Amino acid sequence: MGCASCSSGGGTPKGCKNNGTCSSGGCNKLEVYDWLANIALPAGQQPYDIVEVRFKNSRKSFFRNSEGYPLQVGDVVIVEMSPGYDVGIVSVVGELARIQVRKKAPNLKPMETRKVLRIANQEEIDKWIKGRSLEKELMYKARTLALNLNMEMKISDVEYQGDLSKATFYYTAEGRVDFRQLIKDMADDFKVRIEMRQIGSRQESSRLGGIGSCGRELCCTTWLTDFRSVSTSAARYQQLSLNPQKLAGQCGKLKCCLNYELDMYLDSIKSFPKPETKLHTEKGDAYHFKTDVFKRLMWYGYHGETGLIALSPERVKEIVKMNKDGVKPKDLKDFEKSEEKVVEIGYSNVVGQDSVNRFEKNFNRPKGQQRKKKKNNNQGNNNKPANP
Repeated sequence: MGCASCSSGGGTPKGCKNNGTCSSGGCNKLEVYDWLANIALPAGQQPYDIVEVRFKNSRKSFFRNSEGYPLQVGDVVIVEMSPGYDVGIVSVVGELARIQVRKKAPNLKPMETRKVLRIANQEEIDKWIKGRSLEKELMYKARTLALNLNMEMKISDVEYQGDLSKATFYYTAEGRVDFRQLIKDMADDFKVRIEMRQIGSRQESSRLGGIGSCGRELCCTTWLTDFRSVSTSAARYQQLSLNPQKLAGQCGKLKCCLNYELDMYLDSIKSFPKPETKLHTEKGDAYHFKTDVFKRLMWYGYHGETGLIALSPERVKEIVKMNKDGVKPKDLKDFEKSEEKVVEIGYSNVVGQDSVNRFEKNFNRPKGQQRKKKKNNNQGNNNKPANP
């Protein structure tokens, strides 16, 4: 589906069949569309010296272009790290970077921001690509070391620093993990500096990617950046069945898309009566069973009966007002909302072209009749007078 850079940090696209690199197309993971690219700066204004650099997966950071390099989106640059340096791809430059800084890092101090050292040369790019190719094997070896120590943790991803001096291991765990012995073993085997970073289940899914139950790529992988908490009340407001298998995503948590339409449901439910309100009639008390927000219907039923009665919210408010005045209606069916039957416009078979057995007719004549017809035709041709 995605390009190689979506999981490894750079490369030639595979899914989009493009001839360029992932930085030249529109298939970057969490890409930013520069809608200010064609707008020139006012006369005398210097370009903004803060740029956004993208690393493996969705990791991004801001760096200061103190040397004034002519950076463009997609350039591979060497940035300052502690210790050493790292290699990344420029994702946002110019005035759009100013907007991103104001939105994502309002307390950023430009003079204390790490610098862009230079534009990467071919040797540094080859070294960076080599580190990306070693990450998968490194992750498998680290998992083996963790299993040998009986550690309850899952190492989901590894990221090499651009100069191959440090490797960052991303892991998930239910509780606190003492990985001091694991770091010693990995440092002895891998001969690099080790950093362990714990992430949540949602962050793990965003790094690894996948296909959701809707058939599209995961939202957290493609565009979602803030992971807000999702509760079961969001499913209750939307009248969804509390089935964990259907409500859970690839990460095992509740789906983030449960929050997308929640505000619309909350605004619509405000105009509905409270579902715990009972309706008193001469036939008995009616209880609320379910609500359809889109059709604006509320279903009530009597205790011990199987049928449900559909009422509009206005009708329910009318009955509640009658109960407050001490009046009980005879039956809720007198207030039931009748649904209009939709007449389907179809077509009529007037010539029989849609008959099921129209291909079962035998058009072949018996052999005797065919010979007799052929003989009669030959005799008729012989009796015709010749043309003058």
